[in-house]
Amino acid sequence: MFFFFLLFSSFLNAQDSIPSAVDVNERNNFEFQQHFFKALSDKAIFNYKNAIEHLEKCNKILPNNTAVLFELSKNYTSLGRNPEALSYIDMALTNDPSNLWMLEHKVTILRKLANFEDAIITQLKIAEKYPKKKQVLVYLHLQNKDVDAAKTVLSELREAKLLNAQLRKIEENLFARTVKVVASNKISENVDSKSLFEKERSFINLKTLLEELATENNSDLLKYSEEGLTLFPAQPFVYLMNGKAYNNSKNFKKALVSLQNGIDFVIDNNEIEAKFYLEMARSYHGLNDIKKSNSYKNKAAKILK
Repeated sequence: MFFFFLLFSSFLNAQDSIPSAVDVNERNNFEFQQHFFKALSDKAIFNYKNAIEHLEKCNKILPNNTAVLFELSKNYTSLGRNPEALSYIDMALTNDPSNLWMLEHKVTILRKLANFEDAIITQLKIAEKYPKKKQVLVYLHLQNKDVDAAKTVLSELREAKLLNAQLRKIEENLFARTVKVVASNKISENVDSKSLFEKERSFINLKTLLEELATENNSDLLKYSEEGLTLFPAQPFVYLMNGKAYNNSKNFKKALVSLQNGIDFVIDNNEIEAKFYLEMARSYHGLNDIKKSNSYKNKAAKILK
C-alpha cells in the first residue's frame, strides 16, 4: 500500500499557487483519493469490473498516473483480459522503467499470453539488477522449449551458488534426460497404456498412463512420473502426478518439492492450478501443518469459484 502513496504523493502535495485554482485542485485531489481507494477495496473482494470503473475515473482526473496504470493492469489480468493488462503495464513502465514490481507483473502477463521470448527479455532486465531473479529464466526457457538455454542458465546459477532445491531437481532431470528415437509403428488399439508408452514415449501416451495409474492408486505412478520428469521437464501435469505419487507413499516433503517445481509451469489453467493446491494441502496435512493445509485448500476453493 505504501508503494501507491509514493507514486502519487507528489501529485497530492503539489498545489497550484494561483488562488482561483486551489479549490479545484483540492476537490480533484479528494475525488482522486476516493476513487483510488474504492478501487483497491473492490479489488480486495474480487470485484474487478467495479475497480476498473473507479480507476478509469482516476485516470480522467490525473492522466497517466503510474499507480493507476499499474492497478488497471492488475485488474485486467485478474479478469483474464491479458492484452489490455499488457497495454497498461507498458504505459506504467514508460513512467518508471526499472520498477521491479511492475517488471515482474509484465513477465506474469507475457507468460499468460505464452509470449515467452518477450518474457525472457523482460526477466533478463530484472536479473541485471537482481541476480537471484535469474532463477525464473530456467522456467521461461523450458516453457519456450529451449532446453539448451535452460541448461546454460542452470550452469550459471550453479557457478554463482544461486541454485535452490527446486532448480537442483530440475537440473538433475535435465542432465539425466536421454532422447530416445522411437520408430513410428502403427499400434493396435488393444495395447495397454504401459506398453503403448514403452513403445512410444510421447507426452500424450504418458498422460494417458499416469491418469490411469492415479485412478487405480497404482504404485507405478511414482516410477513413470519420475521418468516423465526427465522426458518432459516443462509439463506441469507430470509434476502434479509425481507429487501425488509421493503423497500416496507418505513422502510428503518430496511431494512438496515436486509440486512447488511444477506449479511454476502452470499458465492460465485454473483447474490444474487448483489441483496443485489440493495436493499441497494434502502434503502439509501429512506433515501436521494444518494451518498451511487449510490455506492451500482455501486457495483452491477461490480459484474454482
